[in-house]
Amino acid sequence: MSEEEKSLELEELAPETEDSASQETPSAPDIAAQTAPPAAIEGEETKVASDLEPVFDVPVNISAVLGKTQLNVNELLKLTPGSVLELDRKVGEAIDILVNRRLVARGEVVVVDERLGVTMTEIIKADDRS
Repeated sequence: MSEEEKSLELEELAPETEDSASQETPSAPDIAAQTAPPAAIEGEETKVASDLEPVFDVPVNISAVLGKTQLNVNELLKLTPGSVLELDRKVGEAIDILVNRRLVARGEVVVVDERLGVTMTEIIKADDRS
C-alpha cells in the first residue's frame, strides 16, 4: 500500500470535528496510539475472555484452606468426636483459596443461606505466589 493510500485511509478513520478541517491529518502511529489498547501499544498481544473458550468446560478443584496443623500418628489416633485441632491461623485472618492446589486468592469466610462461603479479598498474581 502506498503512502498516499495510507494517508487516505487515515483520513477516513479520523473523527470529523470542526477543528479537524484546519488541523493536519494524524500519522499512523498517532492513530494507533489513540485507538489501540495499552497492551497492543507495548507490543503485547491483547487477550480477552473469549480466548479461553476452549477450556470453559474443563473442571477445576477449588479449596478454601482455613489453616493447617501437623500431628504425629499417635496424636491423630487419639482424636475423638469433639476434639479441637489448633490451626496456624488467627480468627479473622485471611484464608487461602486454591485452584487445583495452586494458591490464587485470599479471602474471608462468610455465611450464605446457612452455608459457608468465601469472599475473595485479594487475587494473587502468578509472580507473588508462595
